[in-house]
Amino acid sequence: MSAAGPARRALALVDLTELGDSPSPDDIDRLCDRAVGPHGSTAAVCVWPRFATQAVQRLAGTGVAVATVVNFPTGSDDVEATVAETRRALDDGVDEIDLVLPYRSFLAGRIDVATAMVDAVRAEVIPPRRLKVILETGSYPSIESISAAARLAIDHGADFVKTSTGKTAVSATPAAVRAMLEAIRDSGRAVGIKPSGGIRTLDDANAYLAVADEVMGPQWATPATFRFGASGLLDALEAAIEGTAPDAADTTRY
Repeated sequence: MSAAGPARRALALVDLTELGDSPSPDDIDRLCDRAVGPHGSTAAVCVWPRFATQAVQRLAGTGVAVATVVNFPTGSDDVEATVAETRRALDDGVDEIDLVLPYRSFLAGRIDVATAMVDAVRAEVIPPRRLKVILETGSYPSIESISAAARLAIDHGADFVKTSTGKTAVSATPAAVRAMLEAIRDSGRAVGIKPSGGIRTLDDANAYLAVADEVMGPQWATPATFRFGASGLLDALEAAIEGTAPDAADTTRY
């Protein structure tokens, strides 16, 4: 079976990401240009807040959304600072806000801190703009705690729940994504999911889509409900579409 079809499916779900330590404006221009490629456009780009205006201007009229991150990557408890950061990003024209949950406070039992953060940012992000809540699932002690954090985010208005910042030792895992999908299914709300961090190959993408297809149904995963947060995945998907993908043993360059 050709890899091109699954690769095209996954490509449309990518949030093409540049959250490295020191990207340049030229890096952001290249990122935005790659998001509108010969095999179709990605769902969005995701950049640091300081590049939001640049990305919005570069992608105007393309249909590619612009996302930025707030309270990132630390997941602090500072609601006031995070709201101010969110307002600036919205003024810059972004379509989507990726908010890091105060996960350390949540895991320490200070649920009110996490709730206050999500509520405050949700109040700023007025639809059709989207709020994605990053749980940082690799730092959780159990699947049950991941499920509880996902339920909190969903109950307080998240449009998407996202696994990870990509800045910790463990990022997305199929088990975490399954738990989050089950929380979405059981909530009855129209909420999406964004696996993020460490997703570099078509096999990686297919593994997460298989979980989504199993839990939510084979027609559920669309750009409105499913995203991959990734920087190198697009290379692998384009190679699969073009029939130039490397052997499985040669994937470390992505």
